Formats: sequence, structure tokens, C-alpha cells
Amino acid sequence: MTTKTDALMDFLDADLAQLESEGRRVKLRVVTGRQSPVSVVDGRKVVNLTSNNYLALTEHPRLIAAAKAAIDSHGVGTAAVRPIIGTQDVHLALEAKLAKFKGTESALVFQSGFTVNVACCQSLMSDPKDLLISDELNHASIIDGARLAKAARKVFAHKDMKALKDILESPEARGARRKMIVTDGVFSMDGDLAPLPEICELAEKYGAFIMVDDAHASGVMGENGRGTPSHFKVADRIQVSIGTLSKAVGAVGGYVAGQKRLIDYLVSTARPFTFSSSHPPSVIATCSAAIDVMLEEPERIQKLWDNAAHFKAGLKKLGFDTGMSETPITPVIVGDTKKAQEFSARLFEEGVFALAITFPIVARGKDRLRTIVSSGHTTKDLDFALEKFAKVGRALGLI
Repeated sequence: MTTKTDALMDFLDADLAQLESEGRRVKLRVVTGRQSPVSVVDGRKVVNLTSNNYLALTEHPRLIAAAKAAIDSHGVGTAAVRPIIGTQDVHLALEAKLAKFKGTESALVFQSGFTVNVACCQSLMSDPKDLLISDELNHASIIDGARLAKAARKVFAHKDMKALKDILESPEARGARRKMIVTDGVFSMDGDLAPLPEICELAEKYGAFIMVDDAHASGVMGENGRGTPSHFKVADRIQVSIGTLSKAVGAVGGYVAGQKRLIDYLVSTARPFTFSSSHPPSVIATCSAAIDVMLEEPERIQKLWDNAAHFKAGLKKLGFDTGMSETPITPVIVGDTKKAQEFSARLFEEGVFALAITFPIVARGKDRLRTIVSSGHTTKDLDFALEKFAKVGRALGLI
């Protein structure tokens, strides 16, 4: 029904038109049925190279059974935030399992990876005399968390250790109450790794502590998927270790692992934790079962890496630019917004879903298709995708 005040929102028409002209208006893709390595998206069966479902756990029988059992035993939800009455025994059990998995004293689960990054930045950098130091390609959740923090902020060029050292040697850093270096473990657009050993050296030399967001490394890097600190063997030198439950784990949520006093502090101060209702018990049980699978089925992680190597080699052989990728995230650099979007659209018509990533998510001239393989893809799936990349890439003059 139209009302007299509807015209107050007419500005949205112009803003939407602007987004459309810039190729930035988002149209939601709809998956029918399960999120699988081969999925039905917008009514079309496609090889899915866009999902973060690294270990193909979204349809693992153990996870599904755990979710169903938790509904029977604990109901469908908590109807409360954690500090009031939204903490059930299953929440504490998962946090104990995550702490053991990460090799820390304690862990705390948040509603999403985004909220855990915001919470840690905001809570730990709570004074204008603090200094938050961030890699320029860190995830949006870290950027937003830094904006909400009261601390001063410094950004260093991507993985540039000289630039980081210069910040740590600056008068502002020397006079800071506390200093925190924040970095992604795996950078989500390029699939490259943070140089954690070098960051640890600088942090220890200049008295800073480190926060690592391991969203795209959880379940992927390190022993049994423990993350980049495990991969680089520096886990005992990372003070704030962030993981996700919504990518390789296959459910939703995020967590921070570290010293017990860190967790105790966040329980009392982290606003996203305090003011958001807790996970339904079915989600918690799913995440717990996923950790068990990661420990008991390491072949899934090996298959993921085998698939990534096969697909990456195929793209390079065809002549595509795969950038700096060191992980199952493999960008296909196109360099032009409209061409990237056309490339994605024509691949979709051919039965391959690889999403176009364009400015402002990446820099101008770095427009790309971001591909992510999973342990659930077969060699036949990947070879089919490579065949279509070759066909469409040649038609568009990209190779």
C-alpha cells in the first residue's frame, strides 16, 4: 500500500540506478537444495566454484545427524543472549573442544566471523592511546572493527614487512598504551598467505601482540586444519587467534581462541557477544561434529589440496593469470569489470558458477573471477570446468 511518506525514500531510485551503472548492484543467487560441489543455482545445475564449502561438510551425514539429535535434546533455539540465559551446556562443550583443537587455554564462540573480528578490535583497542596496525588487504570485518575501536589506526602495504617495521618504530607506536597487529591468515581475494613468522619477529621486538583472522585457513591450513599459525609453527606466538565456523566447517559462526583471561575479558566487554542471541543448539552440535570429522578424516583436507593443485595447474596451462594464490582460493585475473562480469555470466550458461569480483571489492584493473575448489569436487567436475574456462576465455579473447 502506498502512503504519503513513501516519497521520502525516492532517493533510493537514483542510488540503485547508480549502483546498476557501476555494475555493483547485487542480485542474489538462489541455491535449490543443498550447497554442494555441483549445485542447482538459479535453476541451473552447475559446477560450484564459488562456495566456501572447502571440505564438503554441508551435507556430511555425521553433521546432519548431530544437528537433528541436538534439536531433539535441546530444542530449536536459546531465545537469549549468552550473558543472560543463552548459554547451554553444548556451547561450553564446543568452546572447550575448540580450545583443545587450537592448543589454547580457552575459546569463545560468536555469532559470525564478522562479529568476532569487530568484537576483538573494539574491545582490545579501547583507548585513543592504543594503536591498531592492519594489513591493507584485511577483511572488511577487520576494517569495520578498527573503525569502531577507539584506537589510532595505521595501515601497512600488503605483506610489506619494512612498512610494518616503520610503523612500529614511529613515535606514535613508541608512545602507544598497547599495540595490536592484525592480519588475515589467508587473504580472501588473492589466496595468498600472511608472512606470520616475520610478523611475529617484529611484534616481539617492538612489544606488540598479534591477532590473526584465519577464516579461509580454518579447516584448510595446518595440522588437521588448525590454521596458518599451525602451518607456520607459530601458534604459541599468536595471542588472538580467530577462526570461522561458516566456511570449511560448513555451518555458521566464528570464534576466538587464546588465554583464559582474554576470553573472560571478552565475555564482559564484547558488544556483539553481549547483544546478539546465541547459536541454536543444532548449529553448535554441527560445528562440534565438524571438528571431529577434521580430526578423524584428514584425507578430506588432502583431497582439497590435490584438487586445488589440479585446477590451478589447469588454469595456468591455459594461460590464465592466477595471481599470487598459495591456497585453494584461485583468482583468475581479468582486469576489466565488464569483461569479468561477462566471463562469469557466460561460464554460468555453460554450467560453471565462478563469481566475478570487481571494484570496489578489489582494486581497479584487478577485476577477476574468484574460484574455490572443494574436497568434494571430482576430477571430472574440475576438468569440465577447465574445458568451459578454455572455451569462454578464448571467445572473449582472454587467452
